[in-house]
Amino acid sequence: MQTVGIICEYNPFHNGHLYQIRRTRELVGEDCAVVCAMSGNFVQRGEFAVFSKFARAKAAVMEGADLVIELPVAVSVSSAEGFAMGAVKLLNSLGVCTHISFGSEAGDLAPLMAATDALLSLEIDGEIKCALNTGISYAAARQTALRKLIGSAGEVLSQPNNILAVEYLKALKKTGSDMTPVTVGRFGGEHDENKGNSASAVRKLLLSGQYPWENVPEKAAGVFKSEIEVGRGPVTIKSVEPAVLYRLRTMTEDEFNALPYSGEGLGMRLMKAVKNGTGIEDVLEKTKTKRYAMSRIRRMVLCAYLGITAEDMGHDIHYVRALAAGVRGQAILREMRKKCALPCVIKPAQGLALEGEAGRIFARETAMNDLYSLAFEDKSQRVCGFDLTASPYMEK
Repeated sequence: MQTVGIICEYNPFHNGHLYQIRRTRELVGEDCAVVCAMSGNFVQRGEFAVFSKFARAKAAVMEGADLVIELPVAVSVSSAEGFAMGAVKLLNSLGVCTHISFGSEAGDLAPLMAATDALLSLEIDGEIKCALNTGISYAAARQTALRKLIGSAGEVLSQPNNILAVEYLKALKKTGSDMTPVTVGRFGGEHDENKGNSASAVRKLLLSGQYPWENVPEKAAGVFKSEIEVGRGPVTIKSVEPAVLYRLRTMTEDEFNALPYSGEGLGMRLMKAVKNGTGIEDVLEKTKTKRYAMSRIRRMVLCAYLGITAEDMGHDIHYVRALAAGVRGQAILREMRKKCALPCVIKPAQGLALEGEAGRIFARETAMNDLYSLAFEDKSQRVCGFDLTASPYMEK
């Protein structure tokens, strides 16, 4: 059986995600299984996921995914390169994935592969360094270097989904993966905030008190409506702003410098902004420069709140945790137990029984998820241990 891995956040699941799953099956085979490696409660933009990982995973399975497994926090809050590398390593470790599918604005592997080969070439580092010396951001410097090496084809990195697609392809090559890449042209074309064709547009509506259900498949919408009814969504880091500011204001200089992405003096710049900032957004604005992307600074602030240091970041995978599974996904889990060299966690008790580094990371992730639940609107939902009491959704 062909099994396709999809790396995702589903923050939240919307019509474009449903399109990717369906289009992937058209490209690979209608009977192929779909395994999703999904960010947990914290996402790559440096924000809280708008609904919990269990709700988002359930929605995905109800809309056609077979199995949803969790990306470790150290991967889900990484830069695009770290996010892709960790996620590809996770899919590789399962021993069941024959393909990997990802969205892109290009909708064609050829330009993405050309950019990938150029970025893995020996010349690229020198060209990026020269471009950085002009004072531009790393992302802009990389695109400038790419244009110099492969001409107009380098423009592929001007669009966000293409950037991640190229990082997935790089990770496949670096890890020697056997997965065959497949790309799906982005649903709705370019980012369209007004028509709600992106997750960011759906989040914007949710967080402004509006309901974007016309842009969300019916079963997924039902899951998210239930979360709202019980006071577990939509979730935002602003709900815990005093706690975040408390953490930032009590950090030492060494702690700022130990944050991920704090190099080149950015840790000290953030510390200065904290001393003069009145809220999270104010701190972010005071830290931002043309050279540093806002997403990088958001990740630093989130890592500060969660207690994540640069030493904690990494791409190694120590266990596989299932968040939701359909009937076929449950069969895949049984197959994984035979082929996957890593322990598989389905019930919380299995996570608590992990030993060594795997046990340490599981405990750390559980503690960080207790910090996520503090943002639930209903105070009765904010108790510790939500990560240990919520069982994965298993379709019957």
